[in-house]
Amino acid sequence: MTFSELVRVLERNGFEIVKEKGSIRYYAKPGVDKLIRIDFHGSKEVPTGTCSAVLKAAGLKRMRKQKHD
Repeated sequence: MTFSELVRVLERNGFEIVKEKGSIRYYAKPGVDKLIRIDFHGSKEVPTGTCSAVLKAAGLKRMRKQKHD
């Protein structure tokens, strides 16, 4: 998954960008206590562990596994 694809997944699930400084973006959603931080690098692949951690923090981990089936 690329950084652009990861951002699209977050946005489709109600997350909105609330802060941006350089390539670092913070996303938030009502009902989620944590800000989700993405070091945005466009079309580069997101490292597997980073992708899993972001999706888990956003409460979307299960959705990602289903999407690949």
